[in-house]
Formats: sequence, structure tokens, C-alpha cells
Amino acid sequence: MDWGTELWDQFEVIERHTQWGLDLLDRYVKFVKERTEVEQAYAKQLRSLVKKYLPKRPAKDDPESKFSQQQSFVQILQEVNDFAGQRELVAENLSVHVCLELAKYSQEMKQERKMHFQEGRRAQQQLESGFKQLENSKRKFERDCREAEKAAQTAERLDQDINATKADVEKAKQQAHLRSHMAEESKNEYAAQLQRFNRDQAHFYFSQMPQIFDKLQDMDERRATHLGAGYGLLSEAELQVLPIITKCLEGMKVAAAAVDSKNDSQVLIELNKSGFARPGDVEFEDFSQPMNRAHSDSSLGTPSEGRPELRGPGRSRAKRWPFGKKNKPHPPPLSPLGGPLPSALPNGSPSPRSGLDPLAILSEISKSVKPRLASFRSFRGSRGTVATEDFSHLPPEQQRKRLQQQLEERNRELQKEIDQREALKKMKDVYEKTPQMGDPTSLEPQIAETLNNIERLKLEVQKYEAWLAEAESRVLSNRGDSLSRHTRPPDPPASAPPDSSSSSNSGSQENRESCEEPPLEEGQDTPIYTEFDEDFEESASPIGHCVAIYHFEGSSEGTISMAEGEDLSLMEEDKGDGWTRVRRKQGGEGYVPTSYLRVTLN
Repeated sequence: MDWGTELWDQFEVIERHTQWGLDLLDRYVKFVKERTEVEQAYAKQLRSLVKKYLPKRPAKDDPESKFSQQQSFVQILQEVNDFAGQRELVAENLSVHVCLELAKYSQEMKQERKMHFQEGRRAQQQLESGFKQLENSKRKFERDCREAEKAAQTAERLDQDINATKADVEKAKQQAHLRSHMAEESKNEYAAQLQRFNRDQAHFYFSQMPQIFDKLQDMDERRATHLGAGYGLLSEAELQVLPIITKCLEGMKVAAAAVDSKNDSQVLIELNKSGFARPGDVEFEDFSQPMNRAHSDSSLGTPSEGRPELRGPGRSRAKRWPFGKKNKPHPPPLSPLGGPLPSALPNGSPSPRSGLDPLAILSEISKSVKPRLASFRSFRGSRGTVATEDFSHLPPEQQRKRLQQQLEERNRELQKEIDQREALKKMKDVYEKTPQMGDPTSLEPQIAETLNNIERLKLEVQKYEAWLAEAESRVLSNRGDSLSRHTRPPDPPASAPPDSSSSSNSGSQENRESCEEPPLEEGQDTPIYTEFDEDFEESASPIGHCVAIYHFEGSSEGTISMAEGEDLSLMEEDKGDGWTRVRRKQGGEGYVPTSYLRVTLN
């Protein structure tokens, strides 16, 4: 079925339909154009958003870039940026393959439609013109027929009139014959015009206009086909970028899975580890020593009679705590100034100075109280510290890392200069063998400059190596001090704990002595006992067994060495001073650090 056969009389309908089709094509082109503007604006906003949140500093200068969280966030921003690029590609494809092509095709369709309708209107005008000619010939034939009939009636009346002359009758007959001849000619002309119009009309309705309508139908169908292809290009543009967009989304998932909290914690340690040793224990300051206390049997500060004195001046006897685990000692109450109150001793006996003026006591205490422990900010250094070439203004660990970085950079530069010198030497050899390629002397300044750079870099490498060795030794020293003070078991005490058979009164007095006397300096090696044989006079049976967790040398007197994993017999539990008495299977008995043991009681 075609328009020329079925719609032969619907010229206006076909005209409106084809115009509607072209308007729809133009409307779709306008829609795609606005869609591309939306895509471009979306991509632009995404890129602006990514630019807003991307780190401003380079990755090598930004310590935050070392964290997996920051790296994943940057990767997500890059994936979003790539996603924005794909949206721009969609906009470009729609603009080129849809907007431009369909707009161009729409113009071509408009020209073709205009041509077809102009041809149809010309044919219609020709048919209307033939119809007008037919009407004119018809009216002329009608007029001539009436006049011929009238002339014939006039001639007949004059012929019957007796009063009419012969000349009048002949004249009337001639006039009637003329009118009759003219009517006959008009009749023939009308018949010929009618036959010609019918032929033209049949050609118009059965041949000419159906061909024009068929052409318009073909044009409209081609327009609809192209419009459908344009609809498909809208989805095709999305499908083309869908694999890349899928990769972007997969990259975001990979970035999310790449967040490693443990590694970030380790990175934070590596970035901010100062290398300083932890601060040591705050020394106990005994403000009650200059007081004249009354002697009593229950006073912890009274020395025990019959006990041996320490070897050497200034040594304290670090005794085991004489009380059991259920009766832990309580620290003395603190004054507002941070020191113990002088009004009472730990055993409850009043101090002789309790009768003095309180203001005098507070003044006396404030003169001897040490400042509090420095805050963590003191270990970080001040913000106004001037940077030095050896990075000595930084903490030891950070100094070591920066020196290591500088050393690696200098080594890379040195290797680059060495390679450049070798290349210049080879080029000089080539110039010497083939002078037409160049002058060998022209390379001398460059070679000399390279040698100077090599010497300079070698000196810098030596300088940084020396600084690095010094920094590493400092870090190792601080690390050893910190481990020995906090992660390793305590050093052996200055004197061994008293025998379990000692009286509680004597033990409490000796403990007070050890608290009041100044502690041993770190690194000094003194025997644990003055009279060591007192503690091992009687051989007791083991109360359990234990396994050595660490290796212990036992260099001080009263201690015993043990190997890691060695089984030992437990002779006496830890009394609170951090030392346990054990016996080896091979023989030998002594004290070892409690933290070095895994103890099992019988």
C-alpha cells in the first residue's frame, strides 16, 4: 500500500504529516543538543569537584600521601576524573554523530520535501488552468448556440412577414447561417478542450500525483529510519563508554579494598617516630630525712640491728617488699605542691615538724620540689627551630630518614654524572677517530664540569654517610636505652631481698632504709648481698617449676645465668621487687628477673 493509491485525494494530509515528521526530527536534534550540554556541564562539575579535593602538594612532599586511606581517596578521585572524561566523550559522540548528522539530514529532507510539493502544486495549477480553459470554451459554445438560435428565429420571422423586403430577409438568413457556423466551431472547440482536460486530469490523478506522493512517502520513511538510527545512537554512545565506566567503578572498589589500617598505623610510626628514649623514672625525693624523728621499734626508717652495711659509699640496699601480696603498701598522701605531706610518716607516727608553722613547712618543701615531667611537646621541638643541613633539628629517627633520602638522591646524581662523563668520553673518542663529525676539544669544558660535579657529589656523599652513621648510632643507643628501661625485665637490684625467715619488723626497717637512701646509678654493677651466704644457709625444697622465656647472663653477685627455654626449679616466689629465686638442674641457685620466667606453682 502506498500513498499515491490510497491517499490520492489527501494532499493536505500528506503535507501536514511530512511537516510533522521534520519537526519531530528537529525536536530530537534539539533534545540531544541540550543533553550534550548537560553531559558537558556534569563532566565539568565533576572535574571541578575532583580538582577541589585533590591534594595541593606533590605526593613526594605530602606525608599524608603515604597512608593507604589517602592513596585510596586519591585513586577514587582519579577514577571520578576518568568517569568525567567518559561523560565528555558521550557528549562529543552525541554532538558529532547525532546532532550534526541529523541536523544536516533534516535540511536535506526539507529541501527534498519542498521540491516534491512544488512539483505537485505545479501539476495542480496546470490541471486548474486546463479546467478554466474548458469552462471558457463551454461558455463560448453556450453563448454562440443561443445567438445562432436567435438569428435563426429572426430570419424565420422576416421570411413570414409580408411587409419585409427581400433584402432584409436575405440579410437575416445570412446572419443566421453565420451564427450557426460560429456555434458549430465553438462546439468543436469545446469538445476538443474537454477531451484534453480529461486526459490531463487522468494523468494528474493516476500518474503525476501518485508519483509525487510515492516520493514523499519514500522521503518520510527514510526520515523515520534515520530518526530511529538517531535514537539508537543515544544508547550506543552510552554503551561505548560503559566498559571504561565499569573499569572506573571497579577501580573505586579496588581503592576501597586497598585501605589497610594496620599498614597506616605502621606508616604513622615511620613518619613520626622521633627515636628519643622514653623518659626515665622520676626519683623519689625524701623530705622527711632532715626531720628529727623519734626512734621507735615500729618505725620503717630505723635501721635493723645486726644487718650488714652496704659495700661502698652511697649504695642503697634494694630489698624485697616485706609485706605479702594482700597487704600492698600505699603511697603517702601528696601535698598540693606534689610532695609527700611531712605531717605524718607511713606508719602513722607524727613527724617532729608537725608543730612548726605550716607556712614554713610549705616554703621548705617548695624549695626542694622538682619541676614536673615535661610534656610531649618538648620532645618534638619548637616550631621556630632553624633547619640545618645535617637535619640535627629533627628527632633522631626522622633525622636518619632524611639523611638516608639525601644520600640516595646524591648517589643517583653521582651515577648520572658518571654516566654522562662516560658518554662524553665515548663521544670524544668518536670525534678523534672521525674529525668530520665534530671537534674533540669542544667537549673538554663539559668533561671538566662533569668531573667537578662528580668530585663535589662524592664529598657530599661522604659527608652524608658520616652524618647518617652518627644518626644511626644515636638511634640505636636511644632504642637500647628505651628497651632496657621498658620492654626488658629490670636490672638486678643493689642488694638481694632478705631471707623469708627475717622478722617483719626488721624487714620493714630495712625497706625504709632502702627508700630513704639514694638509688643506684644506672650501669653500675654491685653485688646483691653484702653477706650472701645468709640467704642460702638452708636448702629448701622447690615450691614449683618455671621455664626461662629469655636468656639472662646473671653477671651480678647473687644472680644466676639461664638460657632461653631452660627448665628451673622455683625456690622462692617474687616478693614484689621483680626477682625470683630459682635452682638449676645442673646445680646452682640464685635470683633471676621474674618477667623472664613462666612460673607454675606446685
